[in-house]
Amino acid sequence: MIENERAVINVKGHLIGGDWFTTIAGPCTIENYKDLFQVASYLKKLGIRMFRGGAYKMRTSPHSFQGLGEEGLQIIHRVAEELEMVSVSEVVSVEDVELMAEHIDILQVGTRNMHNYRLLKKLGSIDKPVILKRGMCSTYDEWLLAAEHIKAAGNDRIILCERGIRTFDNNHTRNTLDISAVSTCQQLCPYPVIIDPSHSGGRRSLVRSLSWAAAAAGADGIILETHFQPDTTICDSQQTIDFDELNTIISKLPQLAALWNKKIQRYE
Repeated sequence: MIENERAVINVKGHLIGGDWFTTIAGPCTIENYKDLFQVASYLKKLGIRMFRGGAYKMRTSPHSFQGLGEEGLQIIHRVAEELEMVSVSEVVSVEDVELMAEHIDILQVGTRNMHNYRLLKKLGSIDKPVILKRGMCSTYDEWLLAAEHIKAAGNDRIILCERGIRTFDNNHTRNTLDISAVSTCQQLCPYPVIIDPSHSGGRRSLVRSLSWAAAAAGADGIILETHFQPDTTICDSQQTIDFDELNTIISKLPQLAALWNKKIQRYE
């Protein structure tokens, strides 16, 4: 075991890591300004100050919706400024990093790009936190070495995200959540470790259980896909939860996070 001091990442006064449990939520994909503003406004009322939304989407099928691109970045930037919230969005290519850094507060590296070392090196050159998702078939060492590429290039504001790994059964879950990643990575490195319950299970009926498991295991936060009408969303509707389910999930997080002496950041 490597002893290390737990890092706390401050993003516009909002904290991830250390004694804090953070919830990030929002739609999988930015579809338009009106819908994103409606979702983010509701999150803010619940006390959630970090919201997600994809402008660029890496899709398995080339015929699937690929995102709004730069227009999506402008939308999420506008919503974040108007509501004074922290934006999170996935970066998919080296060429997009500088543009995204102008618009987005936290840049996310998806599972397919965990081994894209040119992208990781480029993210090391900017002063923005990076959420690094675990590759779907990656070991802990491979994951941490990917983080090291970012750090070696100059950026140590790294957040690890366990999003489920590929195992034998894909009929009932999209991926298999490796809950042991929380404690293991917290022992091996100083970076905050968060869980993605939405991509882990791939079904909205599993999101509550996986979210509570993450908090009970000592994770530093969760990142959820939510929308006011999940079944109408363009991407990942089957794993997107509605606002009622979001309320149910977050209602128990303070008690579960308290098992590890973690607190939910409160706002006036």
